[in-house]
Amino acid sequence: MKKIILSAIFLLVMAISTPVFAQNAPNSDAPEVNVITVSVERIFRTRYGFVVTYFADNIRLAHVVLPHEWFESGYKAELINMPRGRSWPSMSVFFENGEFSHVRLHVHRSIQHITWGTLLHTPELREAFQNAETVVLEF
Repeated sequence: MKKIILSAIFLLVMAISTPVFAQNAPNSDAPEVNVITVSVERIFRTRYGFVVTYFADNIRLAHVVLPHEWFESGYKAELINMPRGRSWPSMSVFFENGEFSHVRLHVHRSIQHITWGTLLHTPELREAFQNAETVVLEF
């Protein structure tokens, strides 16, 4: 009998001190945020910005352009240096309510790393950067 009373008291104390799991009503003002992260195959530096090559599927490569202006003041893009090690670069693209929001590019600090490259400046390349307003990932 003594064990039952002690158990009941213990359960009562636990019930009072443990928060009740209440469901919050969804906030209709909060944006729906989705993140797609892809493994980066190569990052090419240009005078206009970065061309990022990634695997669209297991075989096919795709690319996106990230203008330098996007990195100013964290406007649309953020360049994050990865710590030394065997980590491979990645790119996370954020969408709010289905619309492109911003991108985070995780890269190796040293441009001597095998994942860094350079591209020749061509009129087509300049035009690709001038027309860049969003990131569209291919899959």
